[in-house]
Amino acid sequence: MPDAATAPLTPARPSGPAPAPSLDEFTGEVESFLEANANRKEAEKKFVWGEGSDTVAMFEERDRATERAQLTAACEWRAKRFDAGLGWITGPVEFGGRGLSSAHQRAYDTLESKYDVPNQGFFTIGLGMVAPTILAHGSAAAKDRYLQAMYRADLVACQLFSEPGAGSDLASLQTKAERDGDEWVITGQKVWTTGAQYADIGEIIARTDPELPKHKGLTGFVVDMRAPGVEVRPLRQMTGGASFNEVFFNEVKVPDDDRLGDLNNGWNVALTTLMNERSAIGAGGGGGNNLLTRLIAMTKAFGLSDDPLVRQELADLVIRSRVQNMNNQRALDKIRAGQMPGPEMSMAKLGGTMIMRRMGDFVSHVLGPKMIADTGEWGTYAWSQLVLGTPGGRIAGGSDEVMRNIVGERVLGLPKDAGIDSTSPFRELKVGTQKTASD
Repeated sequence: MPDAATAPLTPARPSGPAPAPSLDEFTGEVESFLEANANRKEAEKKFVWGEGSDTVAMFEERDRATERAQLTAACEWRAKRFDAGLGWITGPVEFGGRGLSSAHQRAYDTLESKYDVPNQGFFTIGLGMVAPTILAHGSAAAKDRYLQAMYRADLVACQLFSEPGAGSDLASLQTKAERDGDEWVITGQKVWTTGAQYADIGEIIARTDPELPKHKGLTGFVVDMRAPGVEVRPLRQMTGGASFNEVFFNEVKVPDDDRLGDLNNGWNVALTTLMNERSAIGAGGGGGNNLLTRLIAMTKAFGLSDDPLVRQELADLVIRSRVQNMNNQRALDKIRAGQMPGPEMSMAKLGGTMIMRRMGDFVSHVLGPKMIADTGEWGTYAWSQLVLGTPGGRIAGGSDEVMRNIVGERVLGLPKDAGIDSTSPFRELKVGTQKTASD
């Protein structure tokens, strides 16, 4: 080996991460990827009453075979994106992300929306709610194990919060996790779990210390949905579909590395997830321009466009929807600026579901019995799916009542509901008799 004085000089290696591409450079990269791997969408046809599908639903409902085929295609697309460096554009480089800005992400989303790609709704919960929670609260081992795999769609995640006796009052949950050496043993039941039938992992909140007050004795975990002791059962809705599940845990083992956050700090872990969930639900609320277009066409088709009461109801819906969209944009801009989502997400979620309820009332007013008897007439009975599905939206991500409590307490500064016991040990509480908690 030559000594340091006589050793030939070698070029110095660049230090630090590679410089971020400009938006123009990134746009060119994305366009090249999309052109090589997807087809451009055909120009969207102007909506015409009586043409095309008349399906209008709050939740997309598919048979299991169709769902599995769509999931496979969606996972293949995400893997292709990830391998091209476009799967987690804003994520930390050390966990498989690209480390770019929100502006780069928006540029990608705008460009991809012009192409026909597989349904990405399978990843809304995992990437919109669970992954940010793992990034914020997971151990180093959990981040290494799950984040890259989730953004590449090697793993799909679900959220396991609600229980039969602890829905809106999440802090009253009774699913328990008991320490056993370097593992935890989870036993209990969760309900209304979207995507549990195809999820590989789930974020679960369990009670780890019943001697503490109900908000204090909770802990979050990542659980293997394929582990022995996990049973998933579909729940049939009044729409006829089965978009949700109940999940049973019978002594399911979870390594301590998969604990989220500190022991008994699960309430803060849950809040991280819930704020991201309300952001996703609120941002999608309000019905969208497509539904408003259909409603306007409906009033014309049934000769009610000149009815003053119908016009007033319809104008009210249009105004509320536009205000909702503006409020959502303000909240999303706050998140993109690096700030934590706050009470405005509860306002967005509440506003969105209120608009959906008003839409259901409007449709019922216009269609009358045509909405409850399937005569085969286009654009009539199909609306029953929206009306029957709306109550689910008013519960998902926190019920309307909880959202009103949050807005009242955290925005308006009103006193908390009387009767919420947040000081007594959970073991001493009569679960099911407590008022809905929002703190």
